[in-house]
Amino acid sequence: REAPTPSPQVLRALQDLSARLRAPVVPKPRAERPARPVAARPAPAAGGGREKRVMHDDIDAQLLPIFLEEAQQLLPLIGSDLRDWKANTADPQVLQSLQRALHTLKGSARMAGAIRLGELTHIMESRIEAAAESGAFEPELFVELEQKMDRLSLDLERMEAGPEGEPAQEAAQGQRTEAPLPSPSAMLRINADTLDHLINESGEVSIARSRVEGELRAVKQSIADLSDSIARLRGQLREVEIQSDSQMQSRLSVLEEQRSEFDPLEFDRYTRLQELTRLMAESLHDASSIQQALLKNLGESDAALTHQARISRDVQQQLMRMRAVPFSILDERLYRIVRQSTRELGRMAELEIQGSQVELDRSVLERIGAPLEHLLRNALVHGVEAPAVRAAAGKPESGRILVALRQESNEIALVVSDDGAGLDLVRLREKAEEMGLLRPGREPSEAELTQLIFVSGLSTADQVTELAGRGIGMDVVRNEITAIGGRIEVASTPGQGSTFSIYLPLTLAVTQAVLVRAGANVFAVPAAMVEQVLRLKSDAMTAHYAAGSVEFQERSYPLHGLAQLLGAGVPASGTPSYHSVLLLRSGTQRVALHVDELVRNQEIVVKNIGPQLARVPGVAGATVLADGSIVLIVNPVQLVQQSRAAPERATTILPAPAAALPLVMVVDDSLTVRKVTSRLLEREGYQVLTAKDGIDALEQLKEVLPAVMLVDIEMPRMDGFDLARHLRGDARTRHVPIIIISSRTAEKHRSQAAQLGISAFLGKPYPEAELLQRIAALVAAGQDVALAV
Repeated sequence: REAPTPSPQVLRALQDLSARLRAPVVPKPRAERPARPVAARPAPAAGGGREKRVMHDDIDAQLLPIFLEEAQQLLPLIGSDLRDWKANTADPQVLQSLQRALHTLKGSARMAGAIRLGELTHIMESRIEAAAESGAFEPELFVELEQKMDRLSLDLERMEAGPEGEPAQEAAQGQRTEAPLPSPSAMLRINADTLDHLINESGEVSIARSRVEGELRAVKQSIADLSDSIARLRGQLREVEIQSDSQMQSRLSVLEEQRSEFDPLEFDRYTRLQELTRLMAESLHDASSIQQALLKNLGESDAALTHQARISRDVQQQLMRMRAVPFSILDERLYRIVRQSTRELGRMAELEIQGSQVELDRSVLERIGAPLEHLLRNALVHGVEAPAVRAAAGKPESGRILVALRQESNEIALVVSDDGAGLDLVRLREKAEEMGLLRPGREPSEAELTQLIFVSGLSTADQVTELAGRGIGMDVVRNEITAIGGRIEVASTPGQGSTFSIYLPLTLAVTQAVLVRAGANVFAVPAAMVEQVLRLKSDAMTAHYAAGSVEFQERSYPLHGLAQLLGAGVPASGTPSYHSVLLLRSGTQRVALHVDELVRNQEIVVKNIGPQLARVPGVAGATVLADGSIVLIVNPVQLVQQSRAAPERATTILPAPAAALPLVMVVDDSLTVRKVTSRLLEREGYQVLTAKDGIDALEQLKEVLPAVMLVDIEMPRMDGFDLARHLRGDARTRHVPIIIISSRTAEKHRSQAAQLGISAFLGKPYPEAELLQRIAALVAAGQDVALAV
C-alpha cells in the first residue's frame, strides 16, 4: 500500500526542524548569552583613549572545572576585600589582598580560556591601582567596581550552568563535537572527596598493621627471653641432678659398708629428690615444646602479616594512581599562553615541553597551574628580548622557553628556563633602594639581589601592562608553591637567560621514612632523601663541626644538628662513642644531619597537618606510630634554608643540656629484675638500658656511656665482679658509678666490692627509696664533675 501523505502542518514542522539543525549557532542577546559564545564583543576600555579590541573566548574543557572550582573560592574573597577596602581605603593590607585575588583570578581565567572574563578582571585591577596611586576614592569608583563585581559573578554563574543549563564540562565538550560523546562502559566517575576518604582509610589500615607489627615484635622479644630462661633453667636443673647424684653415691658407699651382706641392687638408690628432678626435666621439656610451637606460630603470623602489608601497599598505590594525572593535560594551554603573549608583546618565542608524561597528584596540578602561567609570562616580558635586540646580540630572533619535568627521588622537579637576557640585577637593586629594602651604598650579594624578585610590589618593568609592572605575581608564585610543601630556586646568567627550578612533593599517602631522635622527641625524615648513613667517633665529629661540613665521595655536605635546626641548641653531648650522621639530598642541595639517635626505618602514613602548620617551613606532614604517638615529618633541607640567618653554629660538640634524661644501665640475668627495675627508674624520669650479663653490657658500652650502672653478681658468661674489673681497667669507663644489687650479702662479697671501687652495695630485694636516693646522688655528683671539667 502507498504510505499516507503527511499533513501540511507536519511537513512545515519537519522543514523547520531540518533548517534549525543545519543552521549555524547564533549567539543570544547579552542578557541571555551563555558563558562561552563564539561571537566577539568589544572589550571595555580601562582609560578614555584606549583603543577597543575584539576578544574571543577559547574555553579548555579539561581546565574549565578546575578554574570554576578555584573561582568559587576567590570570588567571596574579592567581594569581602572590596567591601573592607571601601570601608577603610587607607589599609594597605586589604588593598594588597584584593589585588592579589584579582590577579590570581585573572591568570586562572586566561589559562582556562575565559579571555573576556580575564579582561574584565584586568579592568578592575587597573581601576583599583589608579585610584590607589592618585588617592581619589570617589563614590563613583566603588559603584563602578560593584557593578563589575556583579557582572563578574553573573558571568561565572553562567559558565557553571553552561548554554541552555547544561553542565559546564559537557557544554565545553559540545563546542568541539557535533554529537554527544559515548561514555566508555569501563569508566566510572567518583567524587574526589570520596577518593580522598578511601585513601585516608587505607592509611588507617596501615597504621593498624604497624600496631600489630609492634605487638609482634614484643612477642618475639618475649619468646627470646623465654628461650634464655629455659636454657638457664636447663643448666640449673642439670646442676641439681649432678649434686643429687653425688649425694646419692656418697650415701650408697656408707650403706655398702654397713650392710655388706646385701647386694647394692637390693637397696633403693633414688630418693624423692631424684624423682623431683626427673619430673622437673619432663616439665622443662614440655615448656620447650610449647616454646617451639610458639615460634612456629609466630613465623606463620609474620608471613601472613608480610603478605597483608604487600596487598595493602598495592591497594594504596592503585588509589594514589587514581588521583594522579599526567602533566600533559596542561600542554595545549601552555602553548596557547605563549602564543597569545608573543602576539601581544610583538616578540617571537617557541615553547618546548619535556617530560609531560610525568604524573602529578591532582591537587598539586591544580595548585601549580597559575604559578606556571605567571612564570611563562614573566619569561616573555622580562626575559626573551625583541627580535632586533636578539639579532644584534647574535641570538636567533625567536627565543626558546623550556618546561622540563622529571622525578628526583621523592620530588618532582619542574624547571622553567629561557634563553633571554637574564635577571636585571642592577635594576632590581635600584628598585629595592627606592622602596627602602636596601640601604644605599651597601653591596648585596648576587643571591640577595636574586631573591628580591619575590618581594611584593617590586617590579623592573618600565610601564604597567596587562602582563607586567604591578609587582604582584612572584610572591604569589612562591607562596603557592610553599603551601603545598614545595620550594623554588632561581638561577640567572646575564645575557644567557634565567632558570626557575620548582621542587614539588609526590604527596604519597604511604612512604618510607627514617625515624630519628633529637633530644626527647622523635621525628621522621623521608627515606628517599637519605643518600648515606655515617657513624662517626666523637673526635671525628668534633673535627667535622670545626670544618662545618662532611666530605664524602668527593662531595661536600654542610653539617647541621637536627636539635639545633629545631631551635633546641647544639646537638647532644659526646657521651656516646659513635654519632649518627645522615647525608641527605633534596634536589641539588645536600646536607649532613647530625641526630642524637637513629631509631629505625619504617613505612609511615602521611597525614595532613592542617592549616595551622601548613606554612611552617620544613614540616612536610605528620604520622601516627604504632603506639599512638604523633611524629612530625620534617624536611631538613628547608630547615637549613631557614636557619641561614641564625647565629653562627658552634664549632665543637658541647655538653648535653641539663634537661637531658640521665641514662642508667641495669645488668642482671633475671628478666623479672630487669623489668621491675626498668619500670621503677622510668617512672622517676631516667632513661634505662638493660643487659642480661657482663658480656652483653660490655657490647652495649661501646655505643653509649651511662650515668650509673646497677649490676648483679651471679650471671652467666661474665659475673658482676669480672664486669667491674673490666670497667675499672678501661680509662673510658673507669669513673662510671656502679651499684651492686645481689642476694649475696656476705662480708667477703662486700669486701671484694669495696676493693673494686663499687659505689654502693644493696641486697635483694632492695629498698626502692634507698636505691633511688643513691642513684640521684651519684648522677648529681657526675654532673658536677662534668661542669667542673
